[in-house]
Amino acid sequence: MAKGYWITFYREIKDTAKLAAYAKLAPGATAPFGARYLCRGNPQAVFEAGLMDRVVITEFPSVEQAIAAHNCPGYQEAVRVLGDGAVRDVRIIEGLE
Repeated sequence: MAKGYWITFYREIKDTAKLAAYAKLAPGATAPFGARYLCRGNPQAVFEAGLMDRVVITEFPSVEQAIAAHNCPGYQEAVRVLGDGAVRDVRIIEGLE
């Protein structure tokens, strides 16, 4: 079964305190689903569209686990805490292997 990847692009961070509160809750909520954070931060270089958005890439054992993690009550509480603190684009994709 191919792994699932959860890729989050932060288009705008409006409230760093809300983001910090979210960041305390999210890892604990997604861990039971096999979440493994591969990278997070601002790009070291950008090309083509040149967007300097913060990015977080999280690996899961499968797409199904990634979706279940996103929809679980613990993670939804983290999203509620984040509220309007950031404008994000969350994508879940299947790995090639």
